[in-house]
Amino acid sequence: MKRKKSDDGTVTNAIVRVLCVTMAIAGMFFLGRLWINVQTLEKMKGSQTPPVSSAVPPVASDDHVKGEKTARIALIEYSDLECPNCKDFHLTAQKVVDTYDGRVMWVYRDFPLPMHGNALKEAEASECAGELGGNDTYWKYIDTIYERTTGNGSGFALDKLVPLAVELGLSETTFQDCLDSGKYAPKIQDEEDGGIKAGIGGTPGIILLDTKNGVTRQITGAVSYEQIKPVIDDMLK
Repeated sequence: MKRKKSDDGTVTNAIVRVLCVTMAIAGMFFLGRLWINVQTLEKMKGSQTPPVSSAVPPVASDDHVKGEKTARIALIEYSDLECPNCKDFHLTAQKVVDTYDGRVMWVYRDFPLPMHGNALKEAEASECAGELGGNDTYWKYIDTIYERTTGNGSGFALDKLVPLAVELGLSETTFQDCLDSGKYAPKIQDEEDGGIKAGIGGTPGIILLDTKNGVTRQITGAVSYEQIKPVIDDMLK
């Protein structure tokens, strides 16, 4: 009997050792794959990949454009007014338009994310501002939201949407009626659907479109001016 117990113990110890070695190998493999994935994501930051040109909705008459509409390059931004990265990129896009005066136009399209509760209504409000005050008022409206929001999904309170319109010289009653109607919700949904078809998966989603030859470059994330400049320069050659 004593011999039997000894044999059983030896077998058990062997099994435990095999299991430990197997788990260690599996753990090393998992960590290795995790490291590779992290490195891959790091390399992808700020990278550009060309989406299907025909999938990018062309610049239309109802788009909100800053800069010359005859510019060769269209910086098409799909954005969320409560997105903190969009808040950062807003300044970058403005610098691009100022620097490439007449050569790059900025096309702003709404892409409100479900996780940002106020973003959709803010987008509707900005459309109302554009309807009632024109293109310049539209840009002043979204510029101000980006300046004042903390970018956390509800950083710009909804009860400030109408006062902001009044601050910019719009009629309180007319603006409120427009906002309450919800008539711009379908337009915003169309813009978001168009962005998804063009390969946009988050905000800010940026597509550089050469309006002469249809060549496109898709930029991932809130890249800096220094990162986007070489891409624009290459497209302008």
